[in-house]
Amino acid sequence: MKRLIVVTSGKGGVGKTTTAINLGAAINYLGGDVLVIDANLSTPNVGVHLNSPEVPVNLNHVLLKKAEPYEAVYEHESGMKIMPSSLSIKELRKIKPEKIKDFKEDFKKISDYVIVDSSAGLGHEATSVIGMADEIIIVTNPEITAITDALKTIKLAEQMKVPVFGVIVSRVRKDRIEMKPETVKEMLEVPILGMIPEDISVKESLNLKDAVVHTHPGSKPARAYKEIAARIIGVRYDSKRDRNNFLTKLFSRFGRKK
Repeated sequence: MKRLIVVTSGKGGVGKTTTAINLGAAINYLGGDVLVIDANLSTPNVGVHLNSPEVPVNLNHVLLKKAEPYEAVYEHESGMKIMPSSLSIKELRKIKPEKIKDFKEDFKKISDYVIVDSSAGLGHEATSVIGMADEIIIVTNPEITAITDALKTIKLAEQMKVPVFGVIVSRVRKDRIEMKPETVKEMLEVPILGMIPEDISVKESLNLKDAVVHTHPGSKPARAYKEIAARIIGVRYDSKRDRNNFLTKLFSRFGRKK
């Protein structure tokens, strides 16, 4: 069954776009047919993250009915499909975010799994995107302000009758200051899909303008995203074996045994 999953957050700066991109990359890695849409119309970053900041046709053209949805789709070298949005402020003023729901079925015709990056917060733009979701994934950090905003997003989804597939907690440091997983789960009362560790590999992947799943495939964040993706598409994934295979390849390049 085809699924359109909106990745959202009640608070900006928690790793929402990074998560959307890496879930798409991980689903593709595991053999799923996936499309990642940048529906963060105000501050789009999917194209920037994947080294395609400006493209001839984008989601804005689709919403303005100047192009068909399939015309705004581009294939990453990994095979993952992406639909960027425009960085132009001029174009943004013409867009009505609520129109995006009219294209839901068109998006689902393009790929089996559609991952949509929404804007942060609970404003009109974000709620318009949430409203077209088959289900949503909420990204948060293990700190009280982010968790509080995540809880607001869950309550809003309940009011809109949009199912919450679960929560991804990113930038986990496992120090004595941050909130514990059991506390987060108790507060939010929804499944915790995964914990993404704070790791230099994520920052390096952003600098390289690619997903950490591609740039650092054996890293802890990459394997965490793959575990979540496996749960989404219903396949088995052995994180330990993936790590060992990566290390074997890495050491072989330097003529060493693991």
